[in-house]
Amino acid sequence: MNKRQKHSRDGFTLVELLVVIAIIGVLVGLLLPAVQAAREAARRMSCSNNFKQLGLGLHNYHSAFNQLPIQGTGPYGDESRGPNNNGNEGSENRRSTKSQGSALIGLMPFMEQQGLWEQMSVKTVSDDTAILYWPFGSNHTYGGSDVARYNPARTEIPTIRCPSDPGFGLPALGRTNYAFCLGDGIWNNHRGIKHRNNNQTIAGASSEPRCRGFFVAHASMKFRDILDGLSNTIAMGEIATDLGDNFVTTTIGTNSSNNLILSNPNACATLVDPERPTFWDLSNGNYVPLVNGNVKRGFRWTAAGAAFSGMNTMLAPNKPCCTRNAGNANAYEHVGSFTASSRHQGGVHVLMGDGAVKFVTDSIDAGNADAPPVDPGRAGCDQTAGRTSPYGLWGALGTRANKEVIDEEF
Repeated sequence: MNKRQKHSRDGFTLVELLVVIAIIGVLVGLLLPAVQAAREAARRMSCSNNFKQLGLGLHNYHSAFNQLPIQGTGPYGDESRGPNNNGNEGSENRRSTKSQGSALIGLMPFMEQQGLWEQMSVKTVSDDTAILYWPFGSNHTYGGSDVARYNPARTEIPTIRCPSDPGFGLPALGRTNYAFCLGDGIWNNHRGIKHRNNNQTIAGASSEPRCRGFFVAHASMKFRDILDGLSNTIAMGEIATDLGDNFVTTTIGTNSSNNLILSNPNACATLVDPERPTFWDLSNGNYVPLVNGNVKRGFRWTAAGAAFSGMNTMLAPNKPCCTRNAGNANAYEHVGSFTASSRHQGGVHVLMGDGAVKFVTDSIDAGNADAPPVDPGRAGCDQTAGRTSPYGLWGALGTRANKEVIDEEF
Protein backbone atom coordinates (compact mmCIF):
# COMPACT_ATOMS: atom_id res chain seq x y z
CA MET A 1 0.00 0.00 0.00
CA ASN A 2 1.44 3.31 -1.08
CA LYS A 3 1.79 5.97 1.47
CA ARG A 4 0.28 9.28 0.53
CA GLN A 5 2.94 11.81 -0.26
CA LYS A 6 2.74 15.05 1.61
CA HIS A 7 2.83 18.10 -0.65
CA SER A 8 4.30 21.41 0.54
CA ARG A 9 2.11 24.43 0.00
CA ASP A 10 3.45 27.09 -2.43
CA GLY A 11 2.54 30.84 -2.36
CA PHE A 12 0.30 32.89 -0.13
CA THR A 13 -3.35 32.82 0.55
CA LEU A 14 -5.32 35.89 -0.40
CA VAL A 15 -5.61 36.93 3.24
CA GLU A 16 -1.85 36.66 3.77
CA LEU A 17 -1.19 38.68 0.62
CA LEU A 18 -3.50 41.44 1.76
CA VAL A 19 -1.82 41.52 5.16
CA VAL A 20 1.63 41.85 3.54
CA ILE A 21 0.41 44.65 1.27
CA ALA A 22 -1.08 46.46 4.25
CA ILE A 23 2.17 46.16 6.21
CA ILE A 24 4.17 47.48 3.25
CA GLY A 25 1.75 50.41 2.90
CA VAL A 26 2.12 51.31 6.57
CA LEU A 27 5.91 51.13 6.34
CA VAL A 28 5.97 53.34 3.24
CA GLY A 29 3.67 55.82 4.94
CA LEU A 30 5.98 55.95 7.93
CA LEU A 31 9.30 55.94 6.09
CA LEU A 32 8.59 58.22 3.11
CA PRO A 33 8.26 61.44 5.15
CA ALA A 34 11.46 60.50 6.98
CA VAL A 35 13.25 59.98 3.66
CA GLN A 36 11.97 63.29 2.35
CA ALA A 37 13.01 65.05 5.54
CA ALA A 38 16.48 63.48 5.30
CA ARG A 39 16.82 64.66 1.71
CA GLU A 40 15.78 68.20 2.64
CA ALA A 41 18.23 68.16 5.56
CA ALA A 42 20.98 67.23 3.12
CA ARG A 43 19.93 69.99 0.71
CA ARG A 44 19.82 72.49 3.58
CA MET A 45 23.33 71.49 4.66
CA SER A 46 24.55 71.87 1.07
CA CYS A 47 22.95 75.32 0.95
CA SER A 48 24.77 76.26 4.15
CA ASN A 49 28.04 75.03 2.70
CA ASN A 50 27.53 77.22 -0.38
CA PHE A 51 27.13 80.21 1.91
CA LYS A 52 30.35 79.28 3.71
CA GLN A 53 32.15 79.30 0.36
CA LEU A 54 30.75 82.76 -0.32
CA GLY A 55 31.95 83.89 3.10
CA LEU A 56 35.45 82.61 2.37
CA GLY A 57 35.33 84.37 -0.98
CA LEU A 58 34.37 87.68 0.66
CA HIS A 59 37.19 87.44 3.18
CA ASN A 60 39.77 86.40 0.58
CA TYR A 61 38.66 89.26 -1.65
CA HIS A 62 39.03 91.71 1.23
CA SER A 63 42.49 90.32 2.01
CA ALA A 64 43.52 90.81 -1.61
CA PHE A 65 42.08 94.30 -2.21
CA ASN A 66 41.45 95.70 1.29
CA GLN A 67 37.79 96.20 0.47
CA LEU A 68 34.65 94.21 -0.30
CA PRO A 69 33.51 93.59 -3.88
CA ILE A 70 31.29 96.45 -5.06
CA GLN A 71 27.55 95.93 -5.43
CA GLY A 72 26.98 98.03 -8.56
CA THR A 73 30.25 97.60 -10.41
CA GLY A 74 31.66 97.91 -13.91
CA PRO A 75 32.10 100.76 -16.41
CA TYR A 76 29.44 103.45 -16.38
CA GLY A 77 29.83 104.70 -19.94
CA ASP A 78 30.76 103.12 -23.25
CA GLU A 79 32.45 104.10 -26.49
CA SER A 80 29.38 105.80 -27.94
CA ARG A 81 28.57 107.96 -24.89
CA GLY A 82 31.76 108.48 -22.93
CA PRO A 83 32.71 107.60 -19.36
CA ASN A 84 30.33 109.91 -17.49
CA ASN A 85 27.24 110.30 -19.66
CA ASN A 86 24.04 111.65 -18.14
CA GLY A 87 20.60 110.08 -18.24
CA ASN A 88 18.46 107.48 -16.50
CA GLU A 89 20.29 104.19 -16.14
CA GLY A 90 17.49 102.37 -17.93
CA SER A 91 17.43 104.60 -21.01
CA GLU A 92 21.10 104.44 -21.93
CA ASN A 93 23.06 102.40 -24.41
CA ARG A 94 23.28 98.94 -22.85
CA ARG A 95 26.66 97.81 -24.17
CA SER A 96 28.15 98.84 -20.81
CA THR A 97 27.15 97.67 -17.33
CA LYS A 98 26.30 101.30 -16.42
CA SER A 99 27.76 100.30 -13.04
CA GLN A 100 24.98 97.74 -12.60
CA GLY A 101 27.08 94.60 -12.16
CA SER A 102 26.58 92.64 -8.93
CA ALA A 103 29.29 91.99 -6.36
CA LEU A 104 29.11 88.31 -7.31
CA ILE A 105 31.07 89.18 -10.46
CA GLY A 106 34.06 90.27 -8.40
CA LEU A 107 33.88 87.11 -6.31
CA MET A 108 34.22 84.77 -9.29
CA PRO A 109 38.04 84.32 -9.11
CA PHE A 110 37.68 83.52 -5.39
CA MET A 111 35.07 80.82 -6.01
CA GLU A 112 36.94 78.66 -8.52
CA GLN A 113 35.39 80.51 -11.46
CA GLN A 114 38.57 82.03 -12.91
CA GLY A 115 37.59 81.03 -16.44
CA LEU A 116 34.25 82.87 -16.18
CA TRP A 117 35.99 85.91 -14.71
CA GLU A 118 38.41 86.02 -17.64
CA GLN A 119 35.48 85.98 -20.06
CA MET A 120 33.86 88.92 -18.27
CA SER A 121 36.85 91.13 -17.56
CA VAL A 122 37.58 91.93 -21.22
CA LYS A 123 35.64 93.41 -24.12
CA THR A 124 33.63 90.73 -25.89
CA VAL A 125 31.36 90.34 -28.91
CA SER A 126 28.12 88.40 -28.53
CA ASP A 127 27.73 85.12 -30.39
CA ASP A 128 24.70 85.98 -32.50
CA THR A 129 25.22 89.70 -33.20
CA ALA A 130 28.01 92.17 -33.68
CA ILE A 131 27.38 93.84 -30.31
CA LEU A 132 30.62 94.84 -28.63
CA TYR A 133 30.32 94.67 -24.86
CA TRP A 134 32.62 96.54 -22.53
CA PRO A 135 34.19 94.58 -19.64
CA PHE A 136 31.57 92.88 -17.46
CA GLY A 137 29.03 93.07 -20.24
CA SER A 138 25.80 94.96 -20.71
CA ASN A 139 23.55 96.80 -18.26
CA HIS A 140 22.59 93.77 -16.18
CA THR A 141 19.89 95.40 -14.07
CA TYR A 142 18.06 97.34 -16.78
CA GLY A 143 19.27 95.63 -19.96
CA GLY A 144 16.76 93.82 -22.13
CA SER A 145 17.72 91.63 -25.06
CA ASP A 146 21.36 92.73 -24.89
CA VAL A 147 22.03 91.16 -21.51
CA ALA A 148 20.28 87.99 -22.65
CA ARG A 149 22.86 87.68 -25.44
CA TYR A 150 25.77 88.07 -23.04
CA ASN A 151 26.97 84.50 -22.40
CA PRO A 152 28.26 84.85 -18.80
CA ALA A 153 24.91 86.28 -17.67
CA ARG A 154 23.22 83.05 -18.81
CA THR A 155 25.67 80.83 -16.93
CA GLU A 156 24.32 78.83 -13.98
CA ILE A 157 26.87 78.56 -11.14
CA PRO A 158 26.14 75.71 -8.69
CA THR A 159 27.83 77.46 -5.76
CA ILE A 160 25.31 80.31 -5.84
CA ARG A 161 22.27 78.04 -6.13
CA CYS A 162 20.44 76.44 -3.20
CA PRO A 163 19.63 72.77 -3.93
CA SER A 164 16.20 73.22 -2.33
CA ASP A 165 15.21 75.81 -4.94
CA PRO A 166 13.80 74.17 -8.10
CA GLY A 167 13.76 77.31 -10.26
CA PHE A 168 15.49 77.14 -13.63
CA GLY A 169 15.18 78.35 -17.19
CA LEU A 170 13.70 81.33 -19.01
CA PRO A 171 12.65 84.05 -18.53
CA ALA A 172 15.44 84.07 -15.95
CA LEU A 173 19.09 84.09 -16.94
CA GLY A 174 21.67 82.64 -14.54
CA ARG A 175 19.97 82.55 -11.13
CA THR A 176 21.25 83.18 -7.62
CA ASN A 177 19.84 82.24 -4.21
CA TYR A 178 22.23 84.45 -2.25
CA ALA A 179 21.81 88.22 -1.99
CA PHE A 180 23.79 91.09 -0.49
CA CYS A 181 22.45 92.81 2.63
CA LEU A 182 21.59 96.47 1.96
CA GLY A 183 20.39 97.30 5.47
CA ASP A 184 17.00 98.42 6.76
CA GLY A 185 16.25 101.16 4.22
CA ILE A 186 14.31 101.47 0.99
CA TRP A 187 15.17 104.47 -1.16
CA ASN A 188 18.90 103.86 -1.37
CA ASN A 189 18.86 100.13 -2.12
CA HIS A 190 19.71 100.78 -5.72
CA ARG A 191 21.28 104.23 -6.02
CA GLY A 192 23.50 104.09 -2.98
CA ILE A 193 26.14 106.79 -3.17
CA LYS A 194 25.47 107.77 -6.81
CA HIS A 195 23.07 110.17 -8.46
CA ARG A 196 20.40 108.57 -10.57
CA ASN A 197 21.10 110.52 -13.75
CA ASN A 198 24.89 110.57 -13.83
CA ASN A 199 27.95 108.91 -12.36
CA GLN A 200 28.62 111.57 -9.75
CA THR A 201 28.93 110.64 -6.08
CA ILE A 202 26.51 112.25 -3.63
CA ALA A 203 28.46 114.03 -0.91
CA GLY A 204 28.37 112.02 2.32
CA ALA A 205 26.04 109.42 0.84
CA SER A 206 28.03 106.45 2.10
CA SER A 207 27.76 107.64 5.69
CA GLU A 208 25.42 105.92 8.15
CA PRO A 209 22.37 108.22 7.83
CA ARG A 210 21.71 107.33 4.17
CA CYS A 211 22.92 103.78 3.66
CA ARG A 212 22.98 101.49 6.68
CA GLY A 213 23.78 98.01 5.37
CA PHE A 214 26.89 95.82 5.09
CA PHE A 215 26.88 96.64 1.37
CA VAL A 216 26.16 100.07 -0.10
CA ALA A 217 25.36 100.34 -3.80
CA HIS A 218 28.37 101.58 -5.81
CA ALA A 219 30.50 102.07 -2.68
CA SER A 220 33.87 100.52 -1.79
CA MET A 221 33.03 99.09 1.62
CA LYS A 222 35.63 97.77 4.06
CA PHE A 223 35.48 95.63 7.18
CA ARG A 224 36.44 98.70 9.20
CA ASP A 225 33.09 100.26 8.19
CA ILE A 226 31.20 97.54 10.09
CA LEU A 227 31.28 99.29 13.46
CA ASP A 228 28.74 96.93 15.06
CA GLY A 229 31.18 94.06 14.51
CA LEU A 230 31.36 91.46 11.77
CA SER A 231 29.76 88.79 13.97
CA ASN A 232 26.77 91.07 14.66
CA THR A 233 26.04 92.14 11.10
CA ILE A 234 24.46 90.25 8.19
CA ALA A 235 26.55 90.33 5.03
CA MET A 236 24.27 88.24 2.81
CA GLY A 237 20.88 86.57 3.03
CA GLU A 238 19.18 83.72 1.22
CA ILE A 239 16.48 84.38 -1.38
CA ALA A 240 14.19 82.01 -3.27
CA THR A 241 13.93 82.43 -7.04
CA ASP A 242 10.64 82.91 -8.83
CA LEU A 243 8.69 80.02 -10.38
CA GLY A 244 6.10 82.15 -12.19
CA ASP A 245 3.37 81.36 -9.65
CA ASN A 246 2.68 84.78 -8.05
CA PHE A 247 4.36 83.73 -4.81
CA VAL A 248 4.67 86.76 -2.51
CA THR A 249 8.36 86.32 -1.74
CA THR A 250 9.50 85.91 -5.36
CA THR A 251 6.98 87.76 -7.55
CA ILE A 252 7.40 91.38 -6.53
CA GLY A 253 4.16 93.17 -5.75
CA THR A 254 3.35 96.84 -6.18
CA ASN A 255 0.66 99.03 -4.71
CA SER A 256 -1.57 101.40 -6.69
CA SER A 257 -0.31 104.19 -4.42
CA ASN A 258 2.98 104.90 -6.18
CA ASN A 259 5.09 106.10 -3.25
CA LEU A 260 3.44 104.31 -0.31
CA ILE A 261 6.33 101.85 -0.07
CA LEU A 262 8.81 104.68 0.56
CA SER A 263 7.44 105.27 4.06
CA ASN A 264 5.92 101.86 4.84
CA PRO A 265 7.77 98.63 4.02
CA ASN A 266 4.56 96.72 4.75
CA ALA A 267 2.63 98.59 2.03
CA CYS A 268 1.69 95.45 0.11
CA ALA A 269 0.37 93.43 3.07
CA THR A 270 -3.26 94.09 2.10
CA LEU A 271 -2.65 92.65 -1.37
CA VAL A 272 -1.99 89.11 -0.12
CA ASP A 273 -4.68 86.51 -0.78
CA PRO A 274 -6.35 85.93 2.63
CA GLU A 275 -7.19 82.33 1.73
CA ARG A 276 -3.68 81.57 0.43
CA PRO A 277 -1.39 83.91 2.36
CA THR A 278 1.74 82.98 0.44
CA PHE A 279 0.26 84.20 -2.86
CA TRP A 280 -0.84 87.57 -4.20
CA ASP A 281 -4.55 88.28 -4.48
CA LEU A 282 -4.75 89.08 -8.18
CA SER A 283 -8.38 90.17 -7.81
CA ASN A 284 -7.43 93.01 -5.44
CA GLY A 285 -7.97 96.30 -7.24
CA ASN A 286 -4.90 97.88 -5.63
CA TYR A 287 -2.53 95.18 -6.89
CA VAL A 288 -0.50 96.36 -9.87
CA PRO A 289 1.92 93.89 -11.47
CA LEU A 290 5.34 95.09 -12.47
CA VAL A 291 5.72 96.47 -15.98
CA ASN A 292 8.48 94.00 -16.74
CA GLY A 293 7.67 90.44 -15.76
CA ASN A 294 11.37 89.55 -15.86
CA VAL A 295 12.07 91.61 -12.71
CA LYS A 296 11.72 88.71 -10.29
CA ARG A 297 13.76 87.46 -7.35
CA GLY A 298 17.14 85.95 -8.16
CA PHE A 299 16.66 86.07 -11.95
CA ARG A 300 20.11 87.52 -12.77
CA TRP A 301 23.18 86.77 -10.69
CA THR A 302 25.16 89.38 -12.63
CA ALA A 303 22.73 92.24 -11.83
CA ALA A 304 23.06 94.62 -8.88
CA GLY A 305 19.34 95.45 -8.83
CA ALA A 306 17.91 94.64 -5.39
CA ALA A 307 15.25 92.36 -6.88
CA PHE A 308 17.96 90.21 -8.40
CA SER A 309 20.77 90.12 -5.84
CA GLY A 310 19.89 92.32 -2.86
CA MET A 311 17.91 91.98 0.38
CA ASN A 312 17.01 94.21 3.29
CA THR A 313 16.02 93.64 6.90
CA MET A 314 12.72 95.39 7.48
CA LEU A 315 10.09 92.68 7.04
CA ALA A 316 10.85 89.29 8.60
CA PRO A 317 12.06 86.43 6.38
CA ASN A 318 9.54 85.02 3.88
CA LYS A 319 7.33 88.11 4.00
CA PRO A 320 6.09 89.74 0.75
CA CYS A 321 8.41 91.68 -1.56
CA CYS A 322 7.04 95.09 -2.54
CA THR A 323 8.33 97.90 -4.76
CA ARG A 324 7.20 101.19 -6.26
CA ASN A 325 4.36 101.18 -8.74
CA ALA A 326 5.08 102.97 -11.99
CA GLY A 327 4.12 102.74 -15.62
CA ASN A 328 7.60 103.52 -16.85
CA ALA A 329 11.26 102.83 -16.11
CA ASN A 330 10.70 103.52 -12.39
CA ALA A 331 9.42 99.96 -12.16
CA TYR A 332 13.01 98.84 -12.68
CA GLU A 333 14.48 101.01 -9.96
CA HIS A 334 14.40 98.28 -7.33
CA VAL A 335 13.19 100.70 -4.67
CA GLY A 336 11.25 98.75 -2.07
CA SER A 337 11.21 95.97 0.48
CA PHE A 338 13.12 92.90 -0.74
CA THR A 339 12.86 90.22 1.90
CA ALA A 340 15.03 87.22 2.62
CA SER A 341 13.28 84.00 1.61
CA SER A 342 13.91 80.32 0.99
CA ARG A 343 12.40 76.94 0.08
CA HIS A 344 13.41 75.58 3.49
CA GLN A 345 10.84 75.05 6.19
CA GLY A 346 10.47 77.90 8.67
CA GLY A 347 13.33 80.27 7.87
CA VAL A 348 16.38 81.28 5.85
CA HIS A 349 20.15 81.10 5.99
CA VAL A 350 22.16 84.26 6.53
CA LEU A 351 25.89 84.84 6.19
CA MET A 352 27.34 86.98 8.98
CA GLY A 353 30.24 89.31 8.32
CA ASP A 354 32.68 87.04 10.13
CA GLY A 355 31.83 84.15 7.80
CA ALA A 356 29.46 82.30 10.13
CA VAL A 357 26.30 80.86 8.57
CA LYS A 358 23.16 80.91 10.70
CA PHE A 359 19.57 79.82 10.17
CA VAL A 360 17.08 82.57 11.03
CA THR A 361 13.48 81.59 11.68
CA ASP A 362 10.50 83.43 10.23
CA SER A 363 9.44 84.31 13.77
CA ILE A 364 12.52 86.44 14.55
CA ASP A 365 11.72 89.76 16.24
CA ALA A 366 11.22 92.21 13.36
CA GLY A 367 9.76 95.13 15.29
CA ASN A 368 7.03 97.28 13.73
CA ALA A 369 6.55 96.30 10.09
CA ASP A 370 4.59 99.52 9.39
CA ALA A 371 7.24 101.85 10.81
CA PRO A 372 8.84 104.27 8.34
CA PRO A 373 12.50 103.55 7.59
CA VAL A 374 15.27 105.77 8.92
CA ASP A 375 16.28 108.15 6.12
CA PRO A 376 17.04 111.79 6.91
CA GLY A 377 16.78 112.66 3.23
CA ARG A 378 13.27 111.41 2.49
CA ALA A 379 9.92 112.94 3.35
CA GLY A 380 7.71 110.58 5.32
CA CYS A 381 10.68 108.66 6.71
CA ASP A 382 12.24 108.79 10.16
CA GLN A 383 14.51 111.83 10.10
CA THR A 384 16.50 110.81 13.18
CA ALA A 385 19.95 110.02 11.82
CA GLY A 386 21.68 107.14 13.55
CA ARG A 387 18.70 105.87 15.52
CA THR A 388 18.36 102.18 16.21
CA SER A 389 16.43 100.15 13.68
CA PRO A 390 12.63 100.19 14.14
CA TYR A 391 12.57 96.59 12.86
CA GLY A 392 13.67 94.81 16.01
CA LEU A 393 16.49 92.28 16.17
CA TRP A 394 16.18 91.55 12.46
CA GLY A 395 16.67 95.21 11.58
CA ALA A 396 19.57 95.53 14.02
CA LEU A 397 21.35 92.58 12.39
CA GLY A 398 21.03 94.29 9.01
CA THR A 399 22.62 97.58 10.05
CA ARG A 400 26.35 98.02 10.43
CA ALA A 401 26.92 101.08 12.65
CA ASN A 402 24.00 101.83 14.96
CA LYS A 403 25.54 100.34 18.12
CA GLU A 404 22.62 97.99 18.75
CA VAL A 405 23.52 95.35 21.30
CA ILE A 406 22.84 91.82 20.07
CA ASP A 407 22.28 90.04 23.37
CA GLU A 408 20.18 87.08 22.27
CA GLU A 409 20.47 84.06 20.03
CA PHE A 410 18.61 84.05 16.75
